Parts: sequence; C-alpha cells; structure tokens
Amino acid sequence: MPKQNNQILTHSDLIQLKRWNTPTIYNGWEQITKQNPASDAFNLEETHDFMPQMGPMVGYAVTLVIEPSNPQHKVSNSNAYAEYLHYVAHTPGPKIVVVQDLDKPQIVGSFWGEVNSNVHKSLGCVGTITDGAVRDLDEMTNAGFKALAKRLCVGHAFVSCVKWNCEVEVFGRKVLPGDLIHADKHGFIVIAPEEQSGLLEAAQFMDANECNTIIPAASNAAGQTMDEILENIDHSRKAFNKNIKEKFKREGEF
Repeated sequence: MPKQNNQILTHSDLIQLKRWNTPTIYNGWEQITKQNPASDAFNLEETHDFMPQMGPMVGYAVTLVIEPSNPQHKVSNSNAYAEYLHYVAHTPGPKIVVVQDLDKPQIVGSFWGEVNSNVHKSLGCVGTITDGAVRDLDEMTNAGFKALAKRLCVGHAFVSCVKWNCEVEVFGRKVLPGDLIHADKHGFIVIAPEEQSGLLEAAQFMDANECNTIIPAASNAAGQTMDEILENIDHSRKAFNKNIKEKFKREGEF
C-alpha cells in the first residue's frame, strides 16, 4: 500500500527548509540517514528546472502516471481526471505532484500547462516533478507553480490520468505518496518519514559548520603565503570534521 502523509514536520519547519538550497538539505540529511549509499535519495538522471527564479520548493508527494500517446486511457475511464483531482484535493499539503510519463523517452504530450498548474495550485500544490514535458511556461510561472521536467513541449496529445496514489519512478528515483521532497535547480531529494524530524536542524548545523571553518579560511587568504593558506585550510578542515563527529558521531567528509 502507498505511504500516507503523516505531516511529521510543522508548517514552520517547511518554510525554513525552503530557505535552503537542495544541496544544503542533502548535506544535513547525509548526517542523519541510515541509507547506504547516500545517493539512494536523490535523482540519478538530469532534471531541468524551468523556474529557477522561484527558488526551492518543498512538499509532500502526490503521484500520477500518464501516457499521452495512448488514446485508450480516455476511453477506459472517462472520469479518471475527476477521480485523480479528488485524491489530490483530500491529501494534506503542501504538495508536489510527481508525474511519471510512460512515453519516456519519446515524449509526445504534456500534462502540465496554464490550466492544470492553476487547478493544482488551488488544491494546495506548489509544483511538479515530471520525467515528461511541460508547456505554457510563462503562464505556469505566473501561477506560481514550479516545474522540474525533462523538456518543454507544444501539445498535450491524448494525456489522461492512468493511475495515481501509487509508487512512481522519475529521473531514476522511486517516489511514494507522502514522501517529503525538496527540489531546486540542482535536482531533488526524497526524505523518508523516519528521517524528517531531524532534517532541519542537521541542515542548519552543516551550513553553520562550513561558514565557521573552511569557507572563511579559504576566502580570507589575501596577503598570506601559499604555505600559510594551506595551513589554515588544514586546521579548518580538521575543525569541520571534529564538529561533525561530536554532533553526529560519524566521520567528516574532508
């Protein structure tokens, strides 16, 4: 059975997570995860962020499968779109719609455009991740609906809802309904429920750890000799790793 949204994080937590880019969230998650390898959480294939100016998005996954090349889906269930929207509407938000396009890699039509972005925005969705296409890019941006997708597309073909509230796979990563997702121009990361509660604190700690050790040592090098620069970087690197070991009981990365 698909996982359901348990709303582990508060709205305040989600707002704060949105202030960081996705690599920073990964840096924090890496300290608390028990997954091995750590790449098991983020996209393995390249994504394209068509609204980078909107910054990161964070939300809980609602899932959908489409196959725009196949007209039979509209015939077999003419009420599929209404049923799918009912599922989206009654799932707690904020939500990110994760859409698997069965036509990949031969993408022939887009589920997303001006209409669907506005419809889903009204239902509490903040954006989409799809291995298919998007269109009406300016209109989607105007709706405040962010999109990570494979490419742009002109038409919609025979796009219909094939199935929803199910496991999907996009950009080499499996996603279940209710998974927490953080996404931006770098890609996206999927956070399991048991790893969500400590995520914000870990990300904040790792960012502060960088800013208090290695980054200032490397950026304040004016007037120093190369030996002095290397000595300061080595000292700050050790401090960086020591902080990680004391906080998370694990070895640092440098």
